[in-house]
Amino acid sequence: MTDDEFRCSTSSRDDDEPLAGTAPTDSAMLFLEHAGAWGRQAVAQSRLPQAVKDHLAGLPGLRVQLIRRHGGETGPGVRVFHAVACEGGFVVTTAVLARVDDIVALDLSSDLVPHELGLWLVCTNGRRDRCCAEIGRPITAALAARWPEETWETTHLGGHRFSGTLLALPSGHTLGRLSPHNCVEACQEIERGGVPASLSRGRAGRSGAEQVRELHVLAGGHPDAEIVEVRGPERRQSCGDLAVKGTSRFEVRNPQGP
Repeated sequence: MTDDEFRCSTSSRDDDEPLAGTAPTDSAMLFLEHAGAWGRQAVAQSRLPQAVKDHLAGLPGLRVQLIRRHGGETGPGVRVFHAVACEGGFVVTTAVLARVDDIVALDLSSDLVPHELGLWLVCTNGRRDRCCAEIGRPITAALAARWPEETWETTHLGGHRFSGTLLALPSGHTLGRLSPHNCVEACQEIERGGVPASLSRGRAGRSGAEQVRELHVLAGGHPDAEIVEVRGPERRQSCGDLAVKGTSRFEVRNPQGP
């Protein structure tokens, strides 16, 4: 197989690499609408004004993602979402800026209002990984046809070898190995309060072990089971990176609890 033919998501799926425990662990996230070109390092290599880049880079304890509508900008205004982890998922607030530069003066604690709709955020950053673009964009199109207001393309969600990847807010459920054929049904299950277990990477905002424990309990397992992180096989983790790197996965031990 040549480098052009290699797809990290196909390799991961063929090896049956576990999804559980691979969701983002960040407890606070900021999503900023920017339909311009996304580089491999999305914010730093974007065409955002330098003052905006510097401001975003200096926000403490905050994962920053760029977002855009499938097909480009929406307007008027620039949409911002702020998500903070809580016991049952995330609290999501929002604002519409007149210009992207206004993010510099935005007070995240007082200038935003509660966001009433759900959000489907699909990684489509092809500069980071080919799979994200090739798989993610058709998924976004399928979701946007069903949920035009709730659906966004976004930059790196981590684990592009699990493409297509999606973060659902406010629940925080993170999905992997989505396709245009299963994405609507999977999101409908989340909308009903369920979890599509075979596609779940876990709930964002929690540690990998906590993500695995929740999925274990949802499947009927004992809540006191021991969750252990173990070394997985070395593998090429990205279409855009030739390096072979170590992986980890989680094992459920003593599943009946103490």
